[in-house]
Amino acid sequence: MMVIRDHLVRHPDRCMHNGICIPICPTSAWLSTPPYKFDPSRCLESCRLCLDACPSQAIFGVFKKGEKLLEPQKK
Repeated sequence: MMVIRDHLVRHPDRCMHNGICIPICPTSAWLSTPPYKFDPSRCLESCRLCLDACPSQAIFGVFKKGEKLLEPQKK
């Protein structure tokens, strides 16, 4: 069974609100007003530009295996 990315999540306590995710996104999935909400219908499955660009690592991918959501591991 394949694991696919279902959606992205912005961790509100880690986000520094510098908006780096906005201009880096090729599909404008991140909205340009705080709290920087995300439109998952615009997101490209294989793109991870915003995840890599975020200096505070506030953006996480949530993956799906079959019908089960795989949440990010808590540290």
